[in-house]
Amino acid sequence: MQSFLGSLNYYSKFIEDYAIYAAVLYELREVDFAAMIKPKTRSRIQNLAAAVGDDIEETGESAEADLRWIRAQKSFSKLKEKVASTPILRHFRPELQPVVVVYANNWAISAALMQEHDDMFHPVMFASRTLKSNELNYGIVEKEVLALLRVLDLGHNLLVGREIKVLARYSTLAWLFRSSGLQGRLGQWAALLSPWTLEIVKCTKGEDDILGAIAATITPRAEVDQALIAIAPRKEPRRKIQAQIPTVYPGESLWVVSFDGSARVKHGGGAYSAILWKLPEWTVVRARSEYADGLTFNEAEYRGLLLCMDLLEGENQQRLVVCGDSNLVIRQVRGEIDCMAPGLTLLRQKALDRLLAWSDHELLHVKRDWNGSADSLAGAALQRQGGVEVEEDSDFENLVTLNRLEEILVAREAEEHPSAKVGPVATRTTGDSRSRPAVLQEEVVRDLRIGRIKQAQDEEVWIAGLKKYLLGAVHDLSPEDVESYNTVESDYEVDLDGLLFYCPPAKRTTEERDGLMRLVVPHTLQQDVLHHYHSSLEGGHQGIGRTYQRIRDHFHWRGLYRSVQRYVGECVDCETGKGRPTLQGESPGNIQATYPFQIIAMDHIPSLPKSHKGNTELLIWVDLFTGYVIAKASASRTAQTIAVSYEECVFRRFGASEVIRHDREPGFMVDFFRSFNKILGQRQRATMAYRPQANGTAERMAQTTTRALKMYVQELDQRDWDEYAERLTFAINTAQDRIRGETPFYLVHGWDARSTLEATLPVGSTARRDREPRRWRYQIQRYYQQARSQVSERIREAISDRATRHNEEVRPHEIEIGSQVWLYLDRVKEGYARKLAHLWHGPFRVTEKIGEHAVKIETAGTEYRLFPVVHISKLKLVRTFPDRPTARLLDERSERVDLDEALLPEDSWTRDLDEDEYEVEKIADMRTGKRTRYGLIYLEFLVHWRGYEDPTWVDEAGLNCGALLHEFLRDHTSRNRFGVMQSHEE
Repeated sequence: MQSFLGSLNYYSKFIEDYAIYAAVLYELREVDFAAMIKPKTRSRIQNLAAAVGDDIEETGESAEADLRWIRAQKSFSKLKEKVASTPILRHFRPELQPVVVVYANNWAISAALMQEHDDMFHPVMFASRTLKSNELNYGIVEKEVLALLRVLDLGHNLLVGREIKVLARYSTLAWLFRSSGLQGRLGQWAALLSPWTLEIVKCTKGEDDILGAIAATITPRAEVDQALIAIAPRKEPRRKIQAQIPTVYPGESLWVVSFDGSARVKHGGGAYSAILWKLPEWTVVRARSEYADGLTFNEAEYRGLLLCMDLLEGENQQRLVVCGDSNLVIRQVRGEIDCMAPGLTLLRQKALDRLLAWSDHELLHVKRDWNGSADSLAGAALQRQGGVEVEEDSDFENLVTLNRLEEILVAREAEEHPSAKVGPVATRTTGDSRSRPAVLQEEVVRDLRIGRIKQAQDEEVWIAGLKKYLLGAVHDLSPEDVESYNTVESDYEVDLDGLLFYCPPAKRTTEERDGLMRLVVPHTLQQDVLHHYHSSLEGGHQGIGRTYQRIRDHFHWRGLYRSVQRYVGECVDCETGKGRPTLQGESPGNIQATYPFQIIAMDHIPSLPKSHKGNTELLIWVDLFTGYVIAKASASRTAQTIAVSYEECVFRRFGASEVIRHDREPGFMVDFFRSFNKILGQRQRATMAYRPQANGTAERMAQTTTRALKMYVQELDQRDWDEYAERLTFAINTAQDRIRGETPFYLVHGWDARSTLEATLPVGSTARRDREPRRWRYQIQRYYQQARSQVSERIREAISDRATRHNEEVRPHEIEIGSQVWLYLDRVKEGYARKLAHLWHGPFRVTEKIGEHAVKIETAGTEYRLFPVVHISKLKLVRTFPDRPTARLLDERSERVDLDEALLPEDSWTRDLDEDEYEVEKIADMRTGKRTRYGLIYLEFLVHWRGYEDPTWVDEAGLNCGALLHEFLRDHTSRNRFGVMQSHEE
């Protein structure tokens, strides 16, 4: 069957209603083909097909499995006929008007694109598909819209920008384009169809009544209904079942059973458990766990449900509540979702048969945290690979301790006026307690937040006064206040809950005005709103514009944009994690050498593949006057290795230099290498921190050497690189330098080197012209002196020109002594992702300006091991904002209601501790604890208790010290981000 359908993939475009007929065949499953192997099954289906004929609808539900094969056989035969008689499609002609005929029935849609050729309409393209379960509920007009959208999508390139005639069986399709009050999906479809120019024509009698004549290869839409009756599947709309949580009243007598299952994929075994509870005492009547090989996770859950029914045998009939943490099992047994897996179908049917004995039963899906008793039994059985019957009293007590079903099943006695107290966070915790607050209803949370906002609004003077003015209580206001409120009263309203709303001044209807009303946020709650829309996970640390637009859509306060601008600008996470340096800074020009090997620049190419000789590094020296390059492969870049390589490759051949220029690599900055240079009488000139441009000659030469080296590496593992690295310097040194006008080899030695080819041919020989050695030596020395003087002048001009061009494009900066700046450190330690690292660090205070290109920052007292002189291009100013006028409050209290406890200040509220509560002094460390089977990781914190010496590890659920925890997590995050950074000294 797969081969047959695959062979029709290309021809599907030529077959009318192909997707409708093929959908019946695609619904066949492997288990259906397995049933057809039996001869009795095939004979029964053949007899039924002969007896039924085309009237399939009159058969009962008992023959549904056989009817699936009858419909498949008819679809298969129909597709074979259509393949043998595929219509000849015409090419689309832009000058002819396209005509689309749409069709829709209860379970399928189709459309045909046609054009008129020689007074007859011929097909150009077909489009069809079956409807999804949610689309079965659509009206017939909506289904025709789906068919129209389908053909416009498939033929978009052909139809875009053209006037299209649409033939529909229902004239209401044209209403879709004329109505102005569409909502939901009709509004979305109208928006999608708005760019098209469509002429909707109703055709009830047939397409030929409108078009005249259509090709014989097109089935009239009026006859499609009859043609599809024989293959119409029994599709049902998507069932929407909203199960309510069962309510158990205090003192009610009933049974509650809880089950759970667990399985291991690697070992192929699974365990399941069940517990029978007697209410209202919540005592365990029976509890059992079992283990079986070859179980999947869902099969183990179903076995747990069947084990519950085993525990109920022999008990008296009364109300039963079944609780489990498997959403799939509960919803399949309820009938909310279909059970498609063959292995689960039998288990589901067994569970349904067993539940028929209990007329009054309810099924409830609970989270795993509330099903801890059954979960612990199943986990223990899976660990020991064997079940157990719970009989000991201590085991029963443990199950009762872990049970939390009472929190969601038993109804609490509601107060007449529910209220909640709000206070500062307490720096104390309970002794290893995992109790959590009762589940709050959405209405309770809403009323609680409304009360908090109303209380905060009434504390702010201008909001409280405006609300009084709008409510008519003007006798409490001064004449000046009344006059000021009179100018803005049209833009504000008070709702039934007593909250003040802002409506933008515009001429709108009452409905539009209600949709645009924005809640006025008082000054004491503005930080909570800003935190939610920017710093929280729902805010996503978006920029100023996006954060402002999100807040502006629902909230309002005076100076909203300035508040967002300041909050985002002062966000440490955004400042340290976003953006790249924008300042350039002036260039003082590079240092200039006046004779060969006066100044040598040094750099290295690290982390190369380990060669056959054990080398992994390539050291490079460049003479800044001549441009002469020396390379040396080495096995490490320690200070001793660098010193030995320098003595062997540079000092032995050219002697000591005055200055060595290098970056702040650890191997170059240690005391050993400094002492070595001191012995030779050489001065070290290290660059500024994280400023590779200051050693640009060596950096560019490293790039040139790397590009040349990759051309000669031949081995797959690239271990032969050191065979070519040192030899390639001859090619670089004998090439003409663009700035100097001579080769580096000539500027060092005073004569040009000859290659192997030049040495074997009579080119460049001076044997006949220079017969007098003294005269020849005099000319060589004179030419060499002239070349050195010209090179010195060219280098000076090049350095000056580059610095001038750079400084002309540099914009002035505002960094001064005393400014606070962020420092950009773009190097991270090995093993960390640079894209996820925060590259801005600090802030640091500027203590000294070194020209206009560098500053000295203060690093004393910090963990940063940095060279304090930093180039301007690695800095950005800490953003500062002027203080805005503060709102006047009726009660100037320091402790106020807050919507987010993490933003509360250090705790100042104390009370007597309960017997099982201990006060937290500080949190010292954090580690990951247990991992749930859903991937949730519990965190544990090392807590120091006030009055006790030894710290203990406490689960996060057992802590009730929000302020201390927030401060610790913030510092922990900062330390982690600092640990990713690689200092130049490391």
